[in-house]
Amino acid sequence: MATHNPLAATAGANGASKRHATASTTRGESRHDDGDRDGLLAKIKADFDDRLARMAADPAQWIEFIDHVAAFGARYSLGNQILLLVQAEERGITPRYFLPYGRKHGSTGWKAHHRYVRAGEKAFKIWAPMKRRPTEKQAAEWEANGRTVRREPSGRPAVQLVGFGLANTFELSQTDGEPFDPPTVLVRRRVNQRGDRPQLLVGDDPTGVHDDLVALITGEGYDYKLVAPHTGHLNGANGVTVPGPDIRIVQVRDDVDPAQRTKTTLHELAHIRCGHLDALTSGHTLHRGRTETEAESVTHIVLRALGMDSAAFSDAYVFGWADGDMDLVKECAATVLRVAKQILADLTPAESDDAADPSAPGDDAADPGALTLTGTPAVGQEVA
Repeated sequence: MATHNPLAATAGANGASKRHATASTTRGESRHDDGDRDGLLAKIKADFDDRLARMAADPAQWIEFIDHVAAFGARYSLGNQILLLVQAEERGITPRYFLPYGRKHGSTGWKAHHRYVRAGEKAFKIWAPMKRRPTEKQAAEWEANGRTVRREPSGRPAVQLVGFGLANTFELSQTDGEPFDPPTVLVRRRVNQRGDRPQLLVGDDPTGVHDDLVALITGEGYDYKLVAPHTGHLNGANGVTVPGPDIRIVQVRDDVDPAQRTKTTLHELAHIRCGHLDALTSGHTLHRGRTETEAESVTHIVLRALGMDSAAFSDAYVFGWADGDMDLVKECAATVLRVAKQILADLTPAESDDAADPSAPGDDAADPGALTLTGTPAVGQEVA
């Protein structure tokens, strides 16, 4: 289905922006006229491009971005991650958790947690999906332009995504009420560009997901084995994935602590889910630095969302592959977010009614703020 880019103003998004403005207006904001809105959209796009350019030019900016993503369990699209990060920095706050104000019945948003946004607080803006039933005329026009239109068994156009508009969400610090502990805590880490090699994780695995990760790997058609160091296909790596065609197997060192075993297992699953093995077997020449960055970034996000900080993030992975290419970094970020969301969804079923709230941040997997992207390169051995 064709997508609508919210970073370019559209008539559909204009209407949605005004509808979504109601909640923030009641909390002390005034409505924007079209001129103000156009200026806001232009600023959003400029901020997005600036942040993306910095991520492409400086690996430390990429790692800081991944830390930000990890703090919220990959709940947001690329466009919304950057949008929230920029707004938080402009206000001089370190964000911990975002939710919408909540519906009147109190089962969603901050209301569901018995917290209430203080009067006069300025909402944070995110891109939210807009869904409605198109008319038959509109549906016919979309189909004539090559866009897929979902239809009910009767042939009537179904309710479907028609675009994106700006919606409101609020940070924990803007609310009062019952105590609330964010599922994760944002930790900003400034990394040295040439630090020491990452160390193996030690100790127990607090997540308890190792066996579930193995099940996901075998569900992808791979065998999984723990093997002694420097045996099998490992050479000097902590883990490796062999894509076939004669053998499809993931091997992980058997002499590491449970925390490292889970990290390495997840890293190899990330290679599979990112499509690196598919690209490798099709004969594509792919940059190992990018594929390792994608796999390690997914690993870092998922583990932190589950309560374990992988910490030993290898900055060696993030050097040399992007070379300032914004489109390439955008593709990598979109792949990382998509795969992290998929794995977290497989490991942790939905636990909150917030996901059903159309204004809830995070229900934006198709958000073209994450931008429709293609291309995902190859695999390497997990050495961190």
